[in-house]
Amino acid sequence: MVGSPSLPATPFSLPLPRRPLAPEDRGRRWVRRWYEDELGWATAPGAPVRLVLGDRFDVLDMPLAAGLAALRHLGPASPAAAQGDRMRLPVAVGGAEELPGLLEWLEWGALDLGLVGLGAGTLIDAPLLPGAPLVGGLGPRGAAVWVRPPVPGREVESSLPALSALGGAGDAPDLVRLVTTAATECHRLRLRGTATRRPVRL
Repeated sequence: MVGSPSLPATPFSLPLPRRPLAPEDRGRRWVRRWYEDELGWATAPGAPVRLVLGDRFDVLDMPLAAGLAALRHLGPASPAAAQGDRMRLPVAVGGAEELPGLLEWLEWGALDLGLVGLGAGTLIDAPLLPGAPLVGGLGPRGAAVWVRPPVPGREVESSLPALSALGGAGDAPDLVRLVTTAATECHRLRLRGTATRRPVRL
């Protein structure tokens, strides 16, 4: 008589069922994928989603009013973002490193203008994706938003202000002109007594 097959001494250990992602986690994953896959921009692990600077672009960080005035020196393809009372203008890699020397050369170096270059080793909050639902025209309190969003599928970096554009050909805006305008507008705000709070480095 053939006996029934013997059962293993220890029960099988089955993996626990996966818990569905919370809506905020799904949204975060989608945002991260958009930046990494659509634009090729690196993001830092963790929450909130943050962009890694110094690889594909640097950022000039300045008071919002000064940044709005500086937008006229940017081509329509150049992205620009805002967070709180600060404007963040992406510039070509190396622009943040060039900023102190440019300010000295333009004779703005002795003043604290609230104009800061953010480059390698710096993270910024990833702005809300274009088309994301806003509350009262703004994102969640303190969230970064795109004033001019980057366009997926385009070479964003070629439209960014660069020092090499000075006196050269190409469509990239001139970093010197951008810094001149930004510094002038920052100084006007300073004379009016508007706070030029610097961003917090992470």
